Amino acid sequence: MKYRTYPHSNVTVSEVGFGLWTTSTGWWGDKSDDEAVSLLREAYDLGVTFFDAADTYGNGRSEEQLAKAFGDRRERVVYATKFGYDFSDAGQARRGQSELPQDFSPDFVRKALEASLRRLQTEYIDIYQMHNARMGQIDDDALWELLESFKQEGKIRMYGVALGPAIGWLGEGVEAVRRRHVSSMQIIWNILEQYPGDEQIHAAGDAGAPTGYMIRVPHSSGMLEGHYTAETTFPKNDHRRHRPRSWLLNGIQKIEQLRFLERPDRTL
Repeated sequence: MKYRTYPHSNVTVSEVGFGLWTTSTGWWGDKSDDEAVSLLREAYDLGVTFFDAADTYGNGRSEEQLAKAFGDRRERVVYATKFGYDFSDAGQARRGQSELPQDFSPDFVRKALEASLRRLQTEYIDIYQMHNARMGQIDDDALWELLESFKQEGKIRMYGVALGPAIGWLGEGVEAVRRRHVSSMQIIWNILEQYPGDEQIHAAGDAGAPTGYMIRVPHSSGMLEGHYTAETTFPKNDHRRHRPRSWLLNGIQKIEQLRFLERPDRTL
């Protein structure tokens, strides 16, 4: 395993991280908490020290899984988690990738932080991320001041923004880097999905921002593993089942065009 330190910080992480959306939500198949803990500890034994959760993943379950896995070795791992969604009324089943209501008010954010700390059974969070922030949050000076106060209180080490795919997020990502110089930006980027990630990454260079990029969906939701065919179907509780069939067919076509990159010692 190789390790990197976030720019202008003392937060060092493994280059390969572990995202707990897969273990806590049931949208990649159901995992018990015992299975999740076993996977997390196996990853740690292989050198992974970087674990990305969110308070909304399984309504707090991802954070609880981390506490069960690493409560006895907290100082050796890096916890990233997220805030901004109100899942207090999320007992009903969510359909597909439908979005919960968001709340970035100061009172809600502070309560969310304290709740995450309790579930993680820790005194601090290494990387605290706005979950799918809109431009209103990028513009909100009070929110950024609040995050800075959390840092001064020792409750977080760094803060940043995690962005999703549904509405593009180009402007939010670029402005978070240009104007807020965020320490961490979580974005989608892989050989099939380079927009808007390229522009967001270039923005940090242009602005001289000390931003480290956390890349999610590096396998393009499994597409780059090269196993899908036109007959592939996904289980009912798999989030990929909610995508249009064109996503599958177009992706397979792109994979075939990229096969020339494969070598005996290199997969897509």
